[in-house]
Amino acid sequence: MPPSPLLGPIRQIGYVVDDLDVALANWVELGVGPWFVLRRIAQKADHRGELRDVTISIALANSADLQLELIQQHGDTPSVYTEFLADRGAGFHQLAYWPADFDAALSAVKEAGWPVIWSSAEEGGVRYAYAEPPAGVATVVELMEFTDITEGLAKFVREAAEGWDGTDPIRALN
Repeated sequence: MPPSPLLGPIRQIGYVVDDLDVALANWVELGVGPWFVLRRIAQKADHRGELRDVTISIALANSADLQLELIQQHGDTPSVYTEFLADRGAGFHQLAYWPADFDAALSAVKEAGWPVIWSSAEEGGVRYAYAEPPAGVATVVELMEFTDITEGLAKFVREAAEGWDGTDPIRALN
């Protein structure tokens, strides 16, 4: 078996949900929070060779050093999220790595034969790509470019979770 093209720790576990507010309530009941929510974000992505415009809402929280992400797509535009919901229903979707050298990591994934099925198509933003790994551990492996912006957000969310006392469990970021 060839070694994984990905080096470094898994930084995030992502869930695709059909109702963000219900999912948030369930996670808060487990003691995870606070959650930082971005609602109705327009996203342009390449989906299996087709340019797609979707609107999503996401929520981020940490449990120790591990970040959790909840993603709800609004509408039925074909996407990596609607495929997952149709095939499996809401639940665990992706493992995310945050490589310092995004281009090298993406090249390594492609050279390993992992199909890239969803990737950022907008200029100037944080780059990301979802690839289908051969192992059945996750449906998707996400690479997200590790920049000052993503590092700052990750630190902000992680530090909010440290010693969180359960107050103000859902916090809007937009």
